[in-house]
Amino acid sequence: MNDDKPILRYTANERTNHWLVAILFVLAALSGLALFHPALFWLSNLFGGGTWTRILHPFMGVAMFVFFVGLVVRFWRANFITANDRLWLRRIDRVMLNREEGVPAIGKYNAGQKLLFWTLLLCMLVLLVTGVVMWRAYFSAYFGIGALRLSTLLHALAAFVLVLSIIVHIYAGIWIKGSVGAMLHGWVSRPWARKHHELWYRDVTGDKPPHNTPHNTPRKEG
Repeated sequence: MNDDKPILRYTANERTNHWLVAILFVLAALSGLALFHPALFWLSNLFGGGTWTRILHPFMGVAMFVFFVGLVVRFWRANFITANDRLWLRRIDRVMLNREEGVPAIGKYNAGQKLLFWTLLLCMLVLLVTGVVMWRAYFSAYFGIGALRLSTLLHALAAFVLVLSIIVHIYAGIWIKGSVGAMLHGWVSRPWARKHHELWYRDVTGDKPPHNTPHNTPRKEG
């Protein structure tokens, strides 16, 4: 076993897709906050004023959704919840304390990452549908005032959950050393992969576990 040879975790296309979504998220979030409350309207100066903010916000939101669909197509198979994931969640306290004893081996993503993935997808879908209903330049005239009010409420709620989820995503990426680097240059060390994503590591390297336990032999993930 050569621990000096890194493992490719994300291709250049996957990393580009991720960072496009991230950039569009920041732009959509800032423009959305500018439109959300008068106290935050000063953020519209970043986009050329209130009129341009109203024009650009929905287009940035649609672009964010389209590129996020690219991530979904690439990674949805690796985000199904397995028996090991449920056990991992029950032992999340050990994970938080960085104690690996009794924590089951996991695939390319842990249960927290998988739950985040599906949360982001749900929020994106809600934002897209409600955003279309509220899009005054093209679609809002086709809906009644009740639908517009409900869409406004759901849009704000989904945006709030999305922002919180992204904050958690960023914190977790910083907390697990090596995660940010993987999304910057694509590679991770073998010890990192073995420690944090053992089943994925063994799948891509072909290395055999030192011994078989119930936690090391779950359903194979994508």
